[in-house]
Amino acid sequence: MANRVNPADWLTAKRMRAHAIILALSLWSVYVWNMATPGLLDRNRNLKGTDFLHFYTLGSLALAHRGGDLYKMQAQSEVAAQRVPAAAGIRYLPLYPPQVSLLFAPFALLSYPSALVLWLTLSSTLYGLCCCILWRACPNLLDHKFTVLIAALAFPAFWHLILWGQTSALALACFTLAFLALRARNEFLAGLAFGCLIFKPQLGLAAAIIFVVTVNWKVVGGAILSAAVQLTAASLYYGPAPLRAWMHTLFNVRSQLPLLEPRIYQTHSLRTFWTMLVPWPLASFALYLITAGAVAALTVICWRSPLHLSLRYSALLLATVLLAPHLTVYDLVILAPAFLLLADWTLTHAGDPATRHLELLLYLAFLFPLLGPLARWTLFQLSVPVMAALLYEIWSVAGNVGRKTIPVPNSV
Repeated sequence: MANRVNPADWLTAKRMRAHAIILALSLWSVYVWNMATPGLLDRNRNLKGTDFLHFYTLGSLALAHRGGDLYKMQAQSEVAAQRVPAAAGIRYLPLYPPQVSLLFAPFALLSYPSALVLWLTLSSTLYGLCCCILWRACPNLLDHKFTVLIAALAFPAFWHLILWGQTSALALACFTLAFLALRARNEFLAGLAFGCLIFKPQLGLAAAIIFVVTVNWKVVGGAILSAAVQLTAASLYYGPAPLRAWMHTLFNVRSQLPLLEPRIYQTHSLRTFWTMLVPWPLASFALYLITAGAVAALTVICWRSPLHLSLRYSALLLATVLLAPHLTVYDLVILAPAFLLLADWTLTHAGDPATRHLELLLYLAFLFPLLGPLARWTLFQLSVPVMAALLYEIWSVAGNVGRKTIPVPNSV
């Protein structure tokens, strides 16, 4: 009988490096070609920076102290058209908490092109710093500097982050700081980092579930304090009205989902996975709740296990993506730590069957966001089941550790 061939065996380091080089060159060549046009419109006639216009507009409202307009679409559309004439007619659903406008007020002092260049530069720098810090925390990857660099450049989520001009690099920084704090056993500081995610509260859902269920009040307390300080700063600047308006908008967001997700095929979470696949809203929402409950349970089990922090934190990040009620492709940049930490773990446990499965799933999870637009026709978002499978593999490793079939070093 012929020996069975593991489909992950062809994923050699040399081949993965070659794939990353090809992907990086392809993605960034397309980006440069698309942006190499005169004026503020790219070759697809979209505004360069896309979503950055919304943040630029919020900053403009902050400079004018117009807190009452932070959650009025028409008022923001008018301001955007005044500041950036090429943006006339573009509208965004205002969902960010009021303190975000304060963050972008300095950018609104500049012209839109200058502000966009500055923001993309800062986002790229922040992404690079986070990847570098995490790479240095992975001893088995230190001899693979070039491969890690090329993979970071080829990460489709990073490409989308720059293409859309979004804020997800800030979320990546929060998760990176939280990991470093947990590794140093400073749980309160980790909570402060998690609390900074209040600007994208959907990204804090998984962490909230894990640390409440595991009764880690240092993390929970730090998160509450951090979030409260940010919201209080906005209230001191604008008064309480914008904060109330933001909360009212969040409570009524389900009625405005078509505005929030005009390209639902570019979303990557359990809720939108079932929304695309199942045409009946109640059934799709029920399936989301059931699968979300399973994901939360697996993640809590992983977190309570004696697994190394790199695996437990990777499970948290995967759960963050899967559980988020809304998560667009650029938000997948928060998985960069999971890719690095899991890659480091696979090198530590080379030869173990679970390791080969993880390697293949990591490869697919890295690439599948590129295939997101196919869901327009297939109605099946490939990235979501792959991320769920990755979480399941981590849970399986946790079970093996419990039975002491896999040796695990210091759990931190």
